[in-house]
Amino acid sequence: MITAKARAVDGPDKPFRSAEINRRDLDTTDVLIEIKFAGICHSDIHTAHGEWGPVNYPLVPGHEIAGIVTEVGSGVSKYKVGDRVGVGCMVDSCGECENCRKGEEQYCLKGNIPTYAGVDKYGEPTQGGYSTHIVVTEDFVVRIPDNIELDAAAPLLCAGITTYSPLHHWGAGPGKKVAVVGMGGLGHMAVKIAHAMGAEVTVLSQSLSKKQDGLQFGADHYYATSDPETFEKLAGSLDLIINTVSASIDINAYFSLLKLDGTLVNVGAPPEPLPVNAFSLIGHRRSFAGSMIGGIRETQEMLDFCAKHDIAPSIEVISADQIDEAYKRVLASDVKYRFVIDTSTI
Repeated sequence: MITAKARAVDGPDKPFRSAEINRRDLDTTDVLIEIKFAGICHSDIHTAHGEWGPVNYPLVPGHEIAGIVTEVGSGVSKYKVGDRVGVGCMVDSCGECENCRKGEEQYCLKGNIPTYAGVDKYGEPTQGGYSTHIVVTEDFVVRIPDNIELDAAAPLLCAGITTYSPLHHWGAGPGKKVAVVGMGGLGHMAVKIAHAMGAEVTVLSQSLSKKQDGLQFGADHYYATSDPETFEKLAGSLDLIINTVSASIDINAYFSLLKLDGTLVNVGAPPEPLPVNAFSLIGHRRSFAGSMIGGIRETQEMLDFCAKHDIAPSIEVISADQIDEAYKRVLASDVKYRFVIDTSTI
């Protein structure tokens, strides 16, 4: 077994502590990655706090991983020692079901194996990127383009693909009016990506406090949802809404902003249900959809797209000793716009 240093949490209300975890010896198709940076996702917080169901503690979160290949199994053909690589929200899937065969491993019918808080094919609990090393089968590793810095690359492995996938799937582009609800870690990436795709982009945020940032990221319009006039002015005007908020909102009010055949896609995952009034949908043949991350092929496509269009998240690099503080700041919306852990500090 390979020993890695990590930061783990022992319960919903416990602080992070230093830990050592075991990584499996390399199988023939495995890659050993020295993690350089790990992003902090709101999903990490939900999971660490036990808000999405029972958790097998101790837990090492982190599914926004950027690093360097340091060893490969004898059958690895895609990567070599020294390659710049990333790992996102999943580390394996069945590879055999209809969805996996389509390159949609995130929707594996048998359930993909999450990077942390899951159980791998060897029966061992998976532990994530708040650590110095990870072992992953090569098919779930992606290549980070040379012109994306590793610290900035890390959040692309969740925040980037979580927003790119629905924008790509629902055809964001020239002639489309796209709105992004929330200007946090996911939202700011959605704005940058939708703008690069050629869509007309509107930000819907609680206040105008981040308006200047939103316009700088590529938004054409910026409105405060706390202002009732926003919903009157934008009624029936949008083709696509990407809701990045992981909290309860009046979802029916946002449906009113959609055109005929418009779609609202939820990528935020609040712990409580969102009540939907059927009349908010049926009046204009509107759709309410959900989207997870993308498959491995689409994740690589997203990275290459970001490299081509010079897109990177806005980040704040922290040490491992600042994780607890960072969690509090994320919950207070006090980050512009993604915390990234320098894992050399672990």
